[in-house]
Amino acid sequence: MFGRKRRTEEPAQPVEEESVENPAARRGPEPKGRPTPKRRDQVAARKRPLVADDRRAARESQKQHIREMRQKQRVALETGDDRYLPPRDRGPQRRFARDWVDARTGLGEWMLILVLVFLFTSLLLPEDARIVMSQALWLLVLLVLVECWYVARSVRKRVEAKFGGMERGIRFYAAMRALQIRRLRLPKPLVARGEFPA
Repeated sequence: MFGRKRRTEEPAQPVEEESVENPAARRGPEPKGRPTPKRRDQVAARKRPLVADDRRAARESQKQHIREMRQKQRVALETGDDRYLPPRDRGPQRRFARDWVDARTGLGEWMLILVLVFLFTSLLLPEDARIVMSQALWLLVLLVLVECWYVARSVRKRVEAKFGGMERGIRFYAAMRALQIRRLRLPKPLVARGEFPA
């Protein structure tokens, strides 16, 4: 009464014999003819040594690779190719900051030259003139600091207006570039003075 219902057994269907002419009619995989390899053997076959057996050849190959990468990076610093630039110079925001700083003429790029001139002339000048020049030098340093603050603030505003946000370190990057002599800047300036990026 509460037991399982017995299924009515269906009559067995006659199985068609596979024809020899039609191999696609066969069911099931064909035998491989070899045992399945063990997992440890498969893992060992995929492993490659970190250091080649011939250490001299590996060292030469590594040196060649480093030379090629340095050459590509040197060319990128001249041409501004973003793929091979150092990580600190990569990205559209840093490119925009570089172009904006390179388009302007600032006091910071002349500071190093003026400091060197002061050092050499202070050896020849009398004591009174040296005191006046040192005070003028301190005034120059103060003006350069104000200019760095202005450059960082201006770049932040323009980057946020153009890109909607700003990566970390862009302000410091722009201020440090403004302190470098234009001819010695790397990556090389790609815009003329007064050619501000849009």
